[in-house]
Amino acid sequence: MSKSDAKSRSASELGRVRAQQKAREKRRRVIVIAASSVLVLGLAAIVTSVFAGEIQRNAAIERAASEPIEGVTEAPAAPAVHVESVPEPTPAEPGGTVLPPTGGEHDPVVQNCGVYTSPVATAKAVHSLEHGAVWITYRPGLDEKQVGVLTKLVEARDYTLLSPMDSLSSPVVLTAWGTQLEVDDASDPRVEPFLAKYRQGEQTPEPGAPCTGGSGDPA
Repeated sequence: MSKSDAKSRSASELGRVRAQQKAREKRRRVIVIAASSVLVLGLAAIVTSVFAGEIQRNAAIERAASEPIEGVTEAPAAPAVHVESVPEPTPAEPGGTVLPPTGGEHDPVVQNCGVYTSPVATAKAVHSLEHGAVWITYRPGLDEKQVGVLTKLVEARDYTLLSPMDSLSSPVVLTAWGTQLEVDDASDPRVEPFLAKYRQGEQTPEPGAPCTGGSGDPA
């Protein structure tokens, strides 16, 4: 074989190899693009489904809030009076239980809204109720998972308070000005409708007044 023939054959072989490489690269790009498209479409479908589910869930909560909520009690109208000293609620007798006040005389300083891991002064928390807050209290020793559920609810909303309360009459109690709900479990389906209905609700004496700039350092 002459040198020119060998050179020509070598060039032809190199061209064939390069063509195969380009074909492989093209197939690889097609596969990557196809896989990426499937992944994007799958993620979009998941996001759309989650978003639609959340819209439906919120709509259900709003519908429930528009109706009377089973178990909610309403207290007689109480004066919204600021006083310098209000005693803490205590059980009427040894071994008794208490409920948070739903209104009445309270401290001039508001309790800053947020999550607390220790009891707060009820007189200050009542001032927060006057401004439209919902105060969620729970028995010390409540299961950590339930406390976590309540914590997420409060962290996602302004004008909400969470704190443990000694001698509480129920595992969890939700209190707004003049209204109250006792539940046995943080995941009770009435909890979120109560928040939707009474947080800055019509019963609020001073809606929109601050729930910050007062006492307390939430977690």
